[in-house]
Formats: sequence, structure tokens, C-alpha cells
Amino acid sequence: MTDTNSGYFIAGTTFTAPPLAPGLYVVATPIGNLRDITIRALETLAAADAVLCEDTRLSARLLDHYGIKTRRIAYHEHNERAKADDIVARIAAGGRFALISDAGTPLLSDPGFPLIRALAEAGLPVFAIPGASALLSGLVVAGLPTDAFTFHGFLPPKAGARINALKALSDSRETMVFYESPRRLDDSLAAMAEVLGERQAAVALELTKRFERVQRGTLAELAAVFAEGETKGEAVIIVAGAAAPAAPAAADWQAALQAEMTDQPLRAAVDAVAARFGLKRKEVYDAALALKAEK
Repeated sequence: MTDTNSGYFIAGTTFTAPPLAPGLYVVATPIGNLRDITIRALETLAAADAVLCEDTRLSARLLDHYGIKTRRIAYHEHNERAKADDIVARIAAGGRFALISDAGTPLLSDPGFPLIRALAEAGLPVFAIPGASALLSGLVVAGLPTDAFTFHGFLPPKAGARINALKALSDSRETMVFYESPRRLDDSLAAMAEVLGERQAAVALELTKRFERVQRGTLAELAAVFAEGETKGEAVIIVAGAAAPAAPAAADWQAALQAEMTDQPLRAAVDAVAARFGLKRKEVYDAALALKAEK
């Protein structure tokens, strides 16, 4: 370990990074445009004892661009469990490590979870260094509701499993966000159109890059567009949630309530009707009291 500050440069100007406290730093990196990185991220990467990289060759492009000479250690899905104990021990001894993925925020469909969990169980510090995220970038440009959303990563590659996964999500009311590879984008959109129907959706491609584009439309329209040929780069697919069910007709549930009240106590009748029609219990209870008063 060394306490000597490390440097980085921006547009030819060199800066000295302040020292880091011991711990693991989960650092978000650009998803395309190398300028989409924070000053804090550069300081962290420069001052760490080592950077844990999903692919050291890909990470070299970013680190070299900013003159960061920190040692790089390959840390990916094939070795993360084997290396976790050693990294935990080194952090317990005062080590300072940065964790990055190939692009964006680590752990979102990327390696890192076993290490974070091991550190948490050991009571060792983990720090988030926020920044770029394909998930959030795709969501905010889709033109779909953002007040509630769910992230589902990559759908299964096999057709049957993909269909089953989508069926399990078909009643979800939140906006849904998926990642997809260019090789399977057409198949996934076709499956979504088949299972989820005529919902509004968007496909975001090459986010933050020169040829960034967002295609919007129904799932069927998007499936037709992307059936024509393979695209470049991973895609973010954003799909509208299921529509809220239509409110039951007052006459229907009130008739059911009256029937229930002839066979069981008022409170039990109210509970049964509220559950069957998805109504607020108070609304049904007030109606039950009114029906009882009429008698």
C-alpha cells in the first residue's frame, strides 16, 4: 500500500488525487462518451491501490485517456467468487480498491454482487461513486412514466424461457426496463409484442455516442422495425406497464354486496366484496351500512 497521491489529467492539465479512506469504491464509468465521468470518479480511480476491471483491455481505454496509472486487476463473472475473499482481506488490512464494469454503473447486470455482500457481512466500508447508467439514461428519454419502474436486465436467451419470463411480468403496472444484445433484439421485441400486446415502448441505442438514437412506438411497430437487420451496440428497451383494470360498475358490486349480506354478517360480507372487486373496504362498508339502513 502507498500513501503517495496519484495523478490524472484532463485536457492536458495534471491534477493530484487526494488520498482515499480504506474500503471498496463502486465507480460508475461512461457508457460511451468518455467525457461522461465525474471528477470524484477520476480522483478515486487514480488514488486507489488497484482497479478491479471487468475487462482490463476495455478499461485501459478510459484509464489511459485520463492518464491514470493505477494497477488493474481482472475481476469478472468467472473469477469474482474466487477473488472475493482475498480482496476482503486486503481491504480489512487497509486496502483501497475501485470496482468498475466495462461501462456504466457496476452490478447492474455486471459482476460485483458477491464481493459487496462479503464486505457487508464483514462490516467493511463500501462507497458508491455515482455516474453514468444506461438504465437511467434510457428511461429518461423514452417518453414513458418514470414515477415507478422496474429493471429486469437481460431476458433469457432461449425462446421458451424468454416467453415465460415475460408472462410473469405481464401484470406489472410499472414501466419496465430491459437490456438486450444486438443479436437478440429482434427476437426479444417480437416476444414482447406477442406476450405484452400493444403497449407503448422505446428502444434506445448507442446512448451518449455519435449515432445515439431512440425509436418509439408500440411493441409490434418496434418488432417490425428491428426485424430488418442486426443493430450495433447493446440496447435499452423500455416498455409501458400494464394498464390499470377498469373500475367495477357500482351496480354490480352493490348487488353482490346485497347478496352476501343475506347469508353472512355485515363485516364478513364487506370483506368478501372488497376482495372480489378490488375495492377500498371503507367504500364497501359505507354502502353496506346504507343498504342495512334501507331495510
